[in-house]
Amino acid sequence: MKKLLFSILFLTITVGANAQTNLYENPDFDEIAKSHKKIAVVPFKTQVKLRPKQMKDMSNEQLHKLEKAEGEGIQTAMYSWFLKRKKRGKLLSLEVQDPKVTTALLKRKEIDYDNITDYTPKELADLLEVDAVISGDFETNKPMSEGASVALGVLFGAWGSTNNAVINMTVHNALDGILLWNYNKKVRGSIGSSPEDLINILMRKASRRLAYTKND
Repeated sequence: MKKLLFSILFLTITVGANAQTNLYENPDFDEIAKSHKKIAVVPFKTQVKLRPKQMKDMSNEQLHKLEKAEGEGIQTAMYSWFLKRKKRGKLLSLEVQDPKVTTALLKRKEIDYDNITDYTPKELADLLEVDAVISGDFETNKPMSEGASVALGVLFGAWGSTNNAVINMTVHNALDGILLWNYNKKVRGSIGSSPEDLINILMRKASRRLAYTKND
């Protein structure tokens, strides 16, 4: 029992000691957020950094599928994160667009994971008919989404137990396209085995500084 408790404590310390956080909040975000009725989360552009041995038998197409699935997994996990807070009454009177709706609307304009960065956050927000759009970049050495696993027909356990993750998340206002919030966090250690685990860890403290969830 003592050994187990020591191991848990060690992992907690490891994660905390290797976490780096940078956060920017627009001074007008609180006031602007009061007028927002609907927001959308788009797929995060993802970079999966595998070891040379892992890359040896993987084609560029397979890696691309892996990164796409991971980016969509982060999008869905972020959506779920907002829904949980809404259920607890810890979210402003706000609707979060279903990722399936977001994907369908983008597809009608021939916008997808590959070319989404060719469009400004304001253009995306206008197209999706939302008041703000959440987007970002994600970098990891251990893919966690179920979609990524299915895409390559591999098990998560094959990637090892240690995760290195960096997320750069932004919130842009639809009305004028200004940056309302930027959150960059790096975590290294044992951080779970799913996108939901990752988002919960990354957003644990950041939610206190996010205008939509400051009462969390």
